[in-house]
Amino acid sequence: MITSEKRVFKKLGYNADESEKIVKSLNKLLANYHVHYQKLRNFHWNVTGGDFFDLHEKFEELYTESFENIDLIAERIRIFGMTPLSLIKDYLEHSDITEVGTDLPSDEMVKEVLKDFEILAENMNDCAEKVADLGDSATEDMLIAMIKSIELHHWMLTSFLK
Repeated sequence: MITSEKRVFKKLGYNADESEKIVKSLNKLLANYHVHYQKLRNFHWNVTGGDFFDLHEKFEELYTESFENIDLIAERIRIFGMTPLSLIKDYLEHSDITEVGTDLPSDEMVKEVLKDFEILAENMNDCAEKVADLGDSATEDMLIAMIKSIELHHWMLTSFLK
């Protein structure tokens, strides 16, 4: 008697449900990072005042790093055979980070970035916990590196405001 086994989707050793959980969490992070990235571009272009040179340069450094992380997250989603969010309306719908205007004073810009860092760090930690529970050490490692960087930037900008 021939028995047929039901094939189970596996991508990198994760079944469809596990892959979906990982990708859903990464897409949330991707949405938050995109809104954060655009805020940094806004602040880079529109900062004024005595802090202009310091903050103009710092915002550029931060948005460059954000862009690199966005790419890493999107590529990680593709590794699971799924599609990363890529429409602005989707980013805004799934992000906890919100847009702001172009006319903020420089200290308010920094406070906004600090709030974003807190949201990103919480999002990254939640995601890292989920992927660790599923044994996805590659995604966890990527997230840990991002968390370390966010924490360092948070400390520096907090010190800048004092």
